[in-house]
Amino acid sequence: MDSNSQQGIDAFNQEFAKYDQVEKLQRYRLSEGEEDHFDDEYVLQTCDISEYLYGGASGKAKFAHELGSSLEDIGFAIITGHGVNNDHYKQARTLITDLFENYSVESRMKFRAQRHGSVNQGYFPIKETTIIHPDLVEGWVFCRRAFDLDNNPNYKWEDYWPEARFEESFRKIVLAHEQLIIPLMQSILQYLKVDINTYNERLTHTNFGFRLNYYPPLSDGEGDTGGRMLGHEDVDLFTILPASEIEGLQALHRGSMKWVRVNAPEGSIVLNTGDYMQRITNNRLPSTTHRVSRPQNASLNNKARISFPMAVYVWEDEILEVLPGLGKPKYPPVRAEAFHTQITSKYYGDDYAKS
Repeated sequence: MDSNSQQGIDAFNQEFAKYDQVEKLQRYRLSEGEEDHFDDEYVLQTCDISEYLYGGASGKAKFAHELGSSLEDIGFAIITGHGVNNDHYKQARTLITDLFENYSVESRMKFRAQRHGSVNQGYFPIKETTIIHPDLVEGWVFCRRAFDLDNNPNYKWEDYWPEARFEESFRKIVLAHEQLIIPLMQSILQYLKVDINTYNERLTHTNFGFRLNYYPPLSDGEGDTGGRMLGHEDVDLFTILPASEIEGLQALHRGSMKWVRVNAPEGSIVLNTGDYMQRITNNRLPSTTHRVSRPQNASLNNKARISFPMAVYVWEDEILEVLPGLGKPKYPPVRAEAFHTQITSKYYGDDYAKS
């Protein structure tokens, strides 16, 4: 590859196929291009999780069907009725803006991202989220150990955060989202006609990656060649993403090979499936390609875009294997850490992988 392709400006996903641990036949340019096609008629399914939580057997069946069918079709769904206080989301946006605008890069670099277990945790400077594409985003990844969740007597907030108030505030969101993990997984398993309790233990106090994304305002012409974040698939079981105030999230529909603009109402959650899920469902639920591009409304270019997705994993020693009843397994069992780091070594370098 030439230097541009190595940076991902003109690269296609298939150039990095050797890192994939699930089948990805789709071919797309990592950066948004003029040749891309959009399906502006596609509307993502909205699923009210309160029906699953409080609607009895019929409510569970309805939610499971709506969620599962949407994930099987495009790998995305919009979740409402989740009960998370929207004030927590509003406060999160304020704190993320404060963290990235009022603290110096030097102070953030004290928490520079390093691998711990499967996940690269810590601060990522702008254009350094990956080594293959200069994304126009700063990021900060916090996994379970960064939060005071498990009564660890040795926990010290200052190992992870510039001030204790950040941990205290974001912990409210993490705890609220944690209450949704098992119901969401049970709903997916119900749709697949698998024992809904299969993952209960593995997802109790499980690992996760809570990422703060700060996309700075765009100057005129900036980002035309690459959007804000490259096209990619998440590595996890699923990602819990509170709806952003600024548009730009797009998903690739594998059936039509057209991009769909993901628009979700304030206070809702966007849910998408990742590589772990595609692996254990034997390709039934896809790890869906998505990216963040410039907003269609040019007046929003001068505003920072904030997002804070929570990626749901399992612990490193867990074994990922195809669920029963989903046909002849296309994939052998694999340890979660080996699976995870082989995929993400395309972002961090070949020495990141661990067998």
